[in-house]
Amino acid sequence: MPTFITGACGFVGLALAERLLRDGQAVVGFDRAPLPPAAARAFAALPGRISLVQGDVRDAAALEAAMLAHRPHRLVTLAAITADARRERAAPGAIFEVNLGGVVAAVTAAAATGVRRVVHASSGSVYGASGIGAQALHEDNTPLRPEGLYGISKQAAEAAAWRLAALHGLDLVVGRLGTCFGPWEADTGVRDTLSAPLQVLLRAERGEAVRLPRESTRDWLYVRDAAAGLQALLDRPQLPRPVYNVAAGFMGRMSDWCAAVAAAHPGWSWQIAAGGAEQADIDYYAPYDRAPMDIAHLRADTGFVPRYDLRTAADDFFAWRRATQPNSAHA
Repeated sequence: MPTFITGACGFVGLALAERLLRDGQAVVGFDRAPLPPAAARAFAALPGRISLVQGDVRDAAALEAAMLAHRPHRLVTLAAITADARRERAAPGAIFEVNLGGVVAAVTAAAATGVRRVVHASSGSVYGASGIGAQALHEDNTPLRPEGLYGISKQAAEAAAWRLAALHGLDLVVGRLGTCFGPWEADTGVRDTLSAPLQVLLRAERGEAVRLPRESTRDWLYVRDAAAGLQALLDRPQLPRPVYNVAAGFMGRMSDWCAAVAAAHPGWSWQIAAGGAEQADIDYYAPYDRAPMDIAHLRADTGFVPRYDLRTAADDFFAWRRATQPNSAHA
């Protein structure tokens, strides 16, 4: 029986689908967008099988019909609008319709069609301002203080998913994802700020120098590790906790990432902006570096071990872009 993924043609959705397909599993993807051509080619070479249903995650009837047709035994909710301040001003309702309403629709459809395990993919953005100056962010006791509509809607979706799971007797667990980067990340129209590592890499591939706003240290999560963490939550029966951080487990500096990019792009340059007239051209998510997300519970309860630090992630990501992206020949 397959795994049903909402937002399957998004960044993390594609990474999770790829991981499950590589294991020979069946995947049903539900997304408004078609499967990107590069993903279709890559997935066709894997032993698993993917079926894509095009539909809007806000359409509860369409979700239920797709689940009835394919009879998945597991659901992962990944459809989301990752909104910046511009979208918050222009379309606040749409953010909640997708990030909250889409989760309500998907979990309700799962309850009506006999889905056994639900993994709701949330975000470390729910910690918000608690990430300022903390030693680490813990699922058990760190207050949720989201700052933007994305984080606020993700916190609301967690609460709604838990309530619906209790009402319907669903086996549900929440995975709060750290800050992801890596293969399949792209401007999809609903991801308003690309990860800083990808912003840097894209400029390097175009031969454009980079000016960082400042040195930054963050627990950057390579998306292959994110997919592995979500699969761990899918596969382990009767997890003892309702929510887990799915994060990198280490901190990485943007200067180290830039050094790795520079080694792969001879002649390319980067610096930290001096301020004043010298404006930065990389957009960090916030004016502060968020504290790392603790993953001790995920390690203990699932055996998850992150594989990628910034150096190994760089090697893998550059090789992936050479193989799949025709405009990244110098990566």
